[in-house]
Amino acid sequence: MPATPRRTRSDALQNRERLLEVAAQAFAEQGLDTSPAAIAKQAGVGVGTLYRHFPTREVLIDAAYRRQLIQVCEKANDLLTRYPAAEATRMWMKHFIHYATAKSGMSEALNAVIASGRDPYSDSRALLTDAVATLLTAGARDGSLRTDVLPDDVLLLMGGIAYSVQHGTREQARALVDLFMDALTKDSTAS
Repeated sequence: MPATPRRTRSDALQNRERLLEVAAQAFAEQGLDTSPAAIAKQAGVGVGTLYRHFPTREVLIDAAYRRQLIQVCEKANDLLTRYPAAEATRMWMKHFIHYATAKSGMSEALNAVIASGRDPYSDSRALLTDAVATLLTAGARDGSLRTDVLPDDVLLLMGGIAYSVQHGTREQARALVDLFMDALTKDSTAS
């Protein structure tokens, strides 16, 4: 009789989630100087627990990044359940800016993941494009957003806004999001 796969205990899942949350923040703030022992301690677990879930630093960095990516993508659906499409899109853009700036803080750590032979970005574009498409489709359906804008174009502009945060201020980023939303909600093709 084949063995039934063991289900992960809820406390083990909570430990894993806590480790990923702490790791993402630590790698964004401190880069590769972050010690796994410090991450485990801050997450309230032992180093053995960390290594049981993530056998190498690169596996931990990759998992932390992917968790952030999935959270930012899932936020689109979450916001659409609570807000009209245009407002949900504006709020998602602000959430994306926060994600992108945190990811830039992790760049050294993500480069180490790439050097180890893993590709943390393998499905990033597809997941982000799907999230943006969900928002644009909802906005087209309720008439609050233009229908002639492609998800890839939105991502490209959002990347530029996120880049500006690194060289400007959060206020500038908010103003650029507002400007972008004006372009998305107004028919600028009419003469």
